[in-house]
Amino acid sequence: MAKRIALVEDDAAIRANYAEAIKRHGYDIVSYASRPEASAAFRVRLPELAIIDIGLGAEPDGGFTLCRELRAASATLPIIFLTARDSDFDIVSGLRLGADDYLTKDISLPHLLARIAALFRRADLAREPQAAEETIDRGNLTLDMKRFLARWRGREVDLTLTEFWMVHAMAKFPGHVKNRDQLMGDAKIVVDDGTITSHIKRIRRKFAAVDPGFDAIDTVYGMGYRWRE
Repeated sequence: MAKRIALVEDDAAIRANYAEAIKRHGYDIVSYASRPEASAAFRVRLPELAIIDIGLGAEPDGGFTLCRELRAASATLPIIFLTARDSDFDIVSGLRLGADDYLTKDISLPHLLARIAALFRRADLAREPQAAEETIDRGNLTLDMKRFLARWRGREVDLTLTEFWMVHAMAKFPGHVKNRDQLMGDAKIVVDDGTITSHIKRIRRKFAAVDPGFDAIDTVYGMGYRWRE
């Protein structure tokens, strides 16, 4: 059965072009021109992946609102921002709201389709039974590999799947430096260095919300990141 992708884009020509390209690759595509239209549809049925513009008609930040709604409805739904806005502020805002990827509209269609496929592969892996360890315990950290939950000092940390896999990549081998390529590989994403940095900042903030003294992630300048032993 074809995977269902929702495309939320207010420009009719752009919406039609992307929808046709995605459909040609075997996906079931549903398109929406506004946040209220998409929100109403998502209350009835969630897609399996959402692609969202930020500015939607009369709502300059309607995509941010929609991302927040989607993430509240599902912690694991893959969400991609596809927008003309490329400022650091917008990129960080999108990732803070829980998006898995942030792309600008100058991206090629093959690149967009590769990102979509990578997120679906990761989602499929998350649903597969875990053949090996079911939990990872690293001091104050516990990772539940069956339910993809992270706990710090016994309190749940609300990570997206991308963030969970990044923490897993670092914490599985404490003290070992993970460079950005390795983090992308473990998280099943392909993003630029700035996006990896934004994800790490967001992860730190989430742990700090549970424990203000959290300092388990080290930045190794010029190399990457590591989980403290």
